[in-house]
Amino acid sequence: MNALAPYAAFFMRLAVGGVFLSRGLDRVQSGLPSFSVGTLLILVVIAIETVGAVCVLLGMWTRFWATAMAAYIAVTIIATKLPHHANIELEALLLAGAVTLMALGDGPLSIGIRFKKV
Repeated sequence: MNALAPYAAFFMRLAVGGVFLSRGLDRVQSGLPSFSVGTLLILVVIAIETVGAVCVLLGMWTRFWATAMAAYIAVTIIATKLPHHANIELEALLLAGAVTLMALGDGPLSIGIRFKKV
């Protein structure tokens, strides 16, 4: 095994967290629609894309947020991309990155490692 392998999670966290944060901030800037059931779903998505992205970037609760991101992206692919035969390259890479973070966890270069019990 390569000596640098444990640090792979850091770069994956930067990539996945950065893209999700960018998408979440765009969604926040576009504003919220009037209150409805759809608004509650949008709030969940915004939480995943902003709070979850910041936590992933910092390496806090990475597995939890990566699982939420993977579920969200899988639903996005199935519900909006596949029926319209749209390109799914970005979403597929985000799904692969989120699943990888589910397996790798925080990694040694994270804030979350400071709170782990030994």
